[in-house]
Amino acid sequence: MSSAPPQIAAQVVRWQAGHGRNQLPWQNTRDAYRVWLSEIMLQQTQVATVLDYYARFLARFPDVRQLAAAPQDEVLAQWSGLGYYSRARNLHRCAQIVVREHGGEFPRTVDELAALPGIGRSTAGAIAAFCFGVRAPILDANVRRVLTRVLGFGADLAQARNERELWSLADAMLPHDDLDVAMPRYTQGLMDLGAGICLPRNPSCMLCPLQQACVARRDGNAQDYPVRTRRLKRSAQAWWLLLCRDDAGRLWLERRPPAGIWAGLYCPPVHASRHDLEATLAPESMRGAQDLPAFTHVLTHRDLHLHPVLARGQVLAPDAQCAEPSAGGWFTPQQWQGLGLPAPVRKLLEGL
Repeated sequence: MSSAPPQIAAQVVRWQAGHGRNQLPWQNTRDAYRVWLSEIMLQQTQVATVLDYYARFLARFPDVRQLAAAPQDEVLAQWSGLGYYSRARNLHRCAQIVVREHGGEFPRTVDELAALPGIGRSTAGAIAAFCFGVRAPILDANVRRVLTRVLGFGADLAQARNERELWSLADAMLPHDDLDVAMPRYTQGLMDLGAGICLPRNPSCMLCPLQQACVARRDGNAQDYPVRTRRLKRSAQAWWLLLCRDDAGRLWLERRPPAGIWAGLYCPPVHASRHDLEATLAPESMRGAQDLPAFTHVLTHRDLHLHPVLARGQVLAPDAQCAEPSAGGWFTPQQWQGLGLPAPVRKLLEGL
């Protein structure tokens, strides 16, 4: 592994000014609320997907105080379809803490920002750099790939000491001068390189401003970086969804538990098998039940095989027990459209 040449930061800053992304709606602002919102939305989500959600979210919650005052269900409803719903719950909690403990102003240091819900070290560094010109590194997935390739950093990032070493190297590479201008451009420049040039496969090395300094380009082994040996294995799970409609056309929906898949969102009752589903329906409801086409919803590390069953009448058989009756209710289409629903569930209900 080689150390980074001192001119790298300046090269990234110059390249970003002329070739990077400079017209995204959350750029060219020092408003910490807008930058924070974009950073949370962009976690594990493509820019093209975020653009529409960002605009709609700001139209409904234009500042941190209005977000903090909103009901969580409304926040989840606005987030519906973006996935990784813990981000939305943490976003809401964070807004409330910023209002309650910081007077509605985001703190300016990395440590204070990282102490807020949903803001890790990298996101804190991005907010501090973009909004306050703080000399702080970031290491999201794209930037980690750029830096490990440029440095030829082949240590296994599954080991904490190696991750700490990469953070130290990232810190040493930061600009030293004119930080109010250089830090936002450098931080954005690394993000832009990772998103558009230093791709996981087939990187466009000839377009990269760091091609002369890049160890991976010199050695022809960009695909070997970054190194992380401990990876989560994919799994699969089957769920039977009970779509129960009453005579008035309302649907029975229940709030999911506070932890796990779709935590805190509303959803039709979930069962591990069709037999379990049948046990919760009155016999007369089960006789008219209809199996809708099954489909698969892909999560980060799990495939959900969903089997919807449409029925009419009572949700529970007379002798069945509901663990949390207050967590469920009958909802008209107008009502459930305003709830926080998982994207595949919303699409399923809209097709009924």
